[in-house]
Amino acid sequence: MGASQTRVTAPMKDQSVAPDAAAVDECPATIFDRAAGRAHRLGLPYAGAVTPAEAQALAQAKAARILDVRTPGEYRQVGHVPGTPLVVWPRDGDNDELRAFVLAVRERFGPAEPVLLLCRSGARSHHAARLLARAGFSRAYNILEGFEGASPGQGWRAAGLPWDQG
Repeated sequence: MGASQTRVTAPMKDQSVAPDAAAVDECPATIFDRAAGRAHRLGLPYAGAVTPAEAQALAQAKAARILDVRTPGEYRQVGHVPGTPLVVWPRDGDNDELRAFVLAVRERFGPAEPVLLLCRSGARSHHAARLLARAGFSRAYNILEGFEGASPGQGWRAAGLPWDQG
């Protein structure tokens, strides 16, 4: 695989992606186009999927904001992206809990605003992006690999991107 290619597999399986340091120098439109292409190739029911480096580049450019959907314990003890709000994804949530999740996101984001969803490995954020898309959020994106990744060497922290603890 060439240096400019990114390997992406189905979000609920192996979410490995090749390192993507070049994303920092790309314009947001290029990153959003690539994310939409991933969504098309993978049959995702939401706007797209970005790598951790792409998410950081979009956030730095103020082209999108990151939303953490992990538990408060994960957010504080494992770490989090600086300045990122937390809205807990209701694992095994009933309809009322899912509605409450959507309402909490609506309090922070408009339905056309790009929101980059982050969890531990990309699984919960995949489900959150799917639900938000069904609720009318047209620019919901999953951050592939999440904060820690499903395997060693994956995720936000392993990519050497900024994070805080506590």
